[in-house]
Amino acid sequence: MAAPTPAKTPYQVSFTGLILASTLAAGVASRTTSLDTFTALLCTYAITIPAWILYKSYIYPFYVSPLRAVPTVPGFPLWGQFLDIITEEVGVPQRRWHKELGPVVRYFFPLGAERLSIADDNALKHMMVKNPYNFPKPVRAKKWMLRILGEGVLLAEGGAHVHQRKALTPGFSIASIRTLAPIFWRKAILMADLWEQEMNVANVKTKSFEVLEWLNRTTLDIIGEAGFGSDINSLEHPETPLREAYRAVFVFDLGSRILHGLQAFFPMTKYLPAKMNRDMEFSRQIILGKATNIIKEKEASVNPADKDILSLLVRDNMKLQAAGEKGLTFETMRDQVMTFLGAGHDTTATGVAWTLHLLCKHQDVQNRLREEIRAHYPFLFDDATRHDPELFKKIDPDQLPYMDNVCRESLRYIPPIPMTVRQSLADDKLGDYFVPGGTTVYVLANTINRMPEYWGPTANTFDPDRWDHLPESYTTNAFQTFLQGPRGCIGRKFAETEMKTLLCSLLSKFHFERDESVTDPEELKMWRLVLRPRDGVTLKATKI
Repeated sequence: MAAPTPAKTPYQVSFTGLILASTLAAGVASRTTSLDTFTALLCTYAITIPAWILYKSYIYPFYVSPLRAVPTVPGFPLWGQFLDIITEEVGVPQRRWHKELGPVVRYFFPLGAERLSIADDNALKHMMVKNPYNFPKPVRAKKWMLRILGEGVLLAEGGAHVHQRKALTPGFSIASIRTLAPIFWRKAILMADLWEQEMNVANVKTKSFEVLEWLNRTTLDIIGEAGFGSDINSLEHPETPLREAYRAVFVFDLGSRILHGLQAFFPMTKYLPAKMNRDMEFSRQIILGKATNIIKEKEASVNPADKDILSLLVRDNMKLQAAGEKGLTFETMRDQVMTFLGAGHDTTATGVAWTLHLLCKHQDVQNRLREEIRAHYPFLFDDATRHDPELFKKIDPDQLPYMDNVCRESLRYIPPIPMTVRQSLADDKLGDYFVPGGTTVYVLANTINRMPEYWGPTANTFDPDRWDHLPESYTTNAFQTFLQGPRGCIGRKFAETEMKTLLCSLLSKFHFERDESVTDPEELKMWRLVLRPRDGVTLKATKI
């Protein structure tokens, strides 16, 4: 069924009349003064453009907009709050606005473009659980992600998303993840071994590592093998083309950031002969090619013994098609591979990197967490036993309560995915306010996760113990790192298990401290899909 078309807003109706009136006025001026066609056009534009700006940036937002009843951030809508948004960490301005104005706030992009930030519990529940498919991602927000992530379960909408999620769910069950856990351990142990090798070569006990790059390679290898049965092996071969492709995608130079922003509004700019465009195309071809090859190989040799997520998906898909039911197309399965290769490795790597950084700032938390690991799994601290694959089977990171608290608190304090944007298809209501179709709505995890209204007076403090005594004001929607409802992260359990496994391996081998020779990465947060430190996370690791 076709998606409903947003109703024409009063702005569209009124401004159409304004343009017609301006054009008629210019036409009259042209006839009465016998100006030539060019002069008549200039006259038309001279009247219409200022009128358009006046209407969009003053008359409409204050006197016509259906959203004018929503508490609004002070300022003139012509330029709005855009400067705050682009110069501050994503979500930080909204923390102030919600504190001052309440849980539903209206603010402006340039030329009076209205935006809503939603932090109201009932409104979040409505958007994410009760009526999630009325709030898809806007087309502009999807454009650059589609090139790298494909239209998999992350970007699919409506019926396509329902179908894809249902097909993928068995592969992300707790039972499936437990079966894949030995892969997590093998790669996590390998990364620690490679660090130790570098220390031995340098004949040192302490060495600085840029941990985000290492973690990206580790999680890429994990999703490759656990997700698709494909050994990418970027840990031992960091220049592998697939890892190079993802490095090129997430560069942060000023030119790349400007072009990415422009392409959301002017898609043709992706054809400009700029380095960023060449890098994106280079990356897309490598990622698309790898995803295509993975699917072809898997379909050509389906092995019932294979336990990776893609094998489960392909086998179930073939059963559906054999029974005459609609399965996933080749292109859809290829897009799932693209989605999980990209979003499935970088987010977890970033989350672990921020956690290690926070453990360096809070040595008491690091020491307490290490002792919990030692108490449950002492063999991880012994070189003679930490490589035994049989012992891996006995480890369940979910049995570490303080580890659970630390991971949840790190993901609350610095959410790797700091925000999501939606656009209403049809008229709706969020909280106490009518929201017309076509309204752009933001759910900012980096705002909601730090709101005192949910978390109490210590909302801006890193405190893993808070999870043992959550305030009465806490609700499920107070933690938006993975979102909630049908559009919540399908790989949440996979990511949490992977994160705990990596921390167990690293903390049983090394003690971590900040490298004071580099800038605190919290001062250099940059956002492009993932909230990452601009220059990575460089830490000093000392062998235990």
